Parts: sequence; structure tokens; C-alpha cells
Amino acid sequence: MNLTDKEKALLAVETLKKEYPDAECSLEYTDPLQLLIATRLAAQCTDARVNMVTPKLFDTYKDVNAFANAKVEDIEEIIRSCGFYHTKSRDIIAMCTTIRDKFGGKVPDNMDDLVSLQGVGRKTANLVLGDIFGKPAIVVDTHCIRITGKLGFHNSKNATKIEKILREILPPEESNNFCHRLVLHGRAVCKARNPECDKCCMREFCPSCQGLCP
Repeated sequence: MNLTDKEKALLAVETLKKEYPDAECSLEYTDPLQLLIATRLAAQCTDARVNMVTPKLFDTYKDVNAFANAKVEDIEEIIRSCGFYHTKSRDIIAMCTTIRDKFGGKVPDNMDDLVSLQGVGRKTANLVLGDIFGKPAIVVDTHCIRITGKLGFHNSKNATKIEKILREILPPEESNNFCHRLVLHGRAVCKARNPECDKCCMREFCPSCQGLCP
């Protein structure tokens, strides 16, 4: 099937939409701050583990002021099982302090301000921009890197470069949900170690399924 990258991207969007009609973040949250913190905790940790930790965390610290005034060791005790809890605890307190002091207690709604927060990179910022503020977003996580590479859109591991490439070929209004669906597909079918190409809904146009791409 001889398709341009834009044509293939549109086909991938529609195919995954049929396969996974409910595209949503697997992290559990009720407000922008909770999503921001949960995403920071999810670094090098599963979403399932984060969802086990955050109910107590968010019940203990109910708003940005509570987090900003928290003691590092108290947050560490709650989030210990998420790994890297020393750094994550310090980042949470620092980002909440900045949100309180610089942004009037509200999570920023633009990329520049979000990535100025301690511990927040483009992946986290894009997730917040897409899921909270409804802006076009490309969340480049491990599933996105792997699957879009297999689809032949790039041969890079650089998240910023991949984000730029995908912004050029994906419909902006579909990009955020497309990335959520890549996560679902990556967990269910296109697994890192043992991809099940025979079960893949994109096998007819995926170069990897056709043996043309690593």
C-alpha cells in the first residue's frame, strides 16, 4: 500500500478510533493539579501503581496550598512505592509553590509556563494541555515512540523531534486521542517485546507487520 505519511496517519487515526472508541488517560484525577501531579508520579512507574497511591495523596493534600506547604518527607512516605520518591516529592512541592506564587494558584494553560514548572517536561505538559484544556497535543511516551516508528513515520528516539514530525501529519483535533489510543494498543497488541502483528488492526498498512520496518 503506497501511502504518504499524512494518508497513513489519517488511516491510523480512523483505524484506532474504531478499535478503541473510548480514548482516555488511564491516570485517575478530578482537577488539573491532580493530573499534573499524577503524571509526574507516573515517570518510570505504571499508571496502575500511581492510581493506588494518589487517593491517599489527594485526600491528604486537597489543593495547591496544601502541597506547597507540605513537608518533603511526608509526601515521600505516601508516594514511596512509585519510585524516585525523593525527587518526585521535591518536584511536587516546588511545582505547587510556583503555581501558587506565580500563576495565582491555577495550573497554566500553555506550554512555556507548564515546562517552567519543576519536573514538568513536554510529555507532561502536552497531556495537561490536551486532556484539561482541549488543545492539540502530542504525548510522546514509550508507546508512541515505538508504534509511530513501526508505522514508518520516523526512525528516532528523540521525543521532541517525534512530536514535531507527528504535528505535521496528524489532524490537530485528533492528536491527543490518537496518543491515548497508542497507549491502549501498545499494552494490548503492539507490545515492546512480543508484538502480536497477526492481531493488529493496522497490519494492512503497517510496514513492520509487512516486514519492511524494524
